[in-house]
Amino acid sequence: MKDHNSYFNVNRDTWNKKVAVHKDSEFYFVEDFKKGKSSLNKFEKAALGDVSGKSLLHLQCHFGQDTLSWSRLGAQCTGVDISDAAISLAQQLNEELNLDADFVCCNVLDTSKFISEKFDIVFTSYGVIGWLPDLRPWAKMIAERLHPGGSFYIVEFHPIVWMFDYLGGKPELKYGYHQKEVIYEEYTGTYADTASEIISKEYGWNHGLGEIVTVLAEAGLHIEYLNELDQSPYQVFPDLVKNKEGLFETKDKLYPLLFELKATKA
Repeated sequence: MKDHNSYFNVNRDTWNKKVAVHKDSEFYFVEDFKKGKSSLNKFEKAALGDVSGKSLLHLQCHFGQDTLSWSRLGAQCTGVDISDAAISLAQQLNEELNLDADFVCCNVLDTSKFISEKFDIVFTSYGVIGWLPDLRPWAKMIAERLHPGGSFYIVEFHPIVWMFDYLGGKPELKYGYHQKEVIYEEYTGTYADTASEIISKEYGWNHGLGEIVTVLAEAGLHIEYLNELDQSPYQVFPDLVKNKEGLFETKDKLYPLLFELKATKA
């Protein structure tokens, strides 16, 4: 198997730089979050329902806002992220807000090396699987970390979205839906603050819906549903318009922006 550690190291360095920018950005509204505003969106709240008293593992949690939002709703949460700066900030927020979440710094693919506990829920969302070259170890880890009867839920940007290159202003159809080769992008700023002067260097991989469903099924999970959604809670792509619900859509609705999938372990 190809050694991807050099790619992961570059991505970790970029995310460490992003944390300092993101914590002060309007996108992450940290001060309002501290006052009680939830970072969770309608899709994940509807999918997981009442989490009170349940154990929840949040994969690729960034600096822990969603993890802590689930904690506020009564879940016993553990967040995992590759960025040590993000985990440090998550731990600070957890302490400041007097919550009881745990945070672990590791590559998400190595989660089972650091966490032996099993959970009622494994959760991940918005811009996560594109950082992973191979989804089979990811799916295997999810199955390992779930209790029998436990649920896995992902809400994520649709694979079609990642076929476009957005760096030139107007989106350009550039990458293959089933592309296996790594994609490298280097640009100034970040999705949370496009005016920031940090240089983002990122290695990513495309994964189609067929691949995602198959690796989870092969890991022993039962797929409850797969929904494709025309709306996104985030205006992170060019030329989106806000609808009556306050969500963002493409003007022509030629392709979906998100998908959500829920699966259970027998």
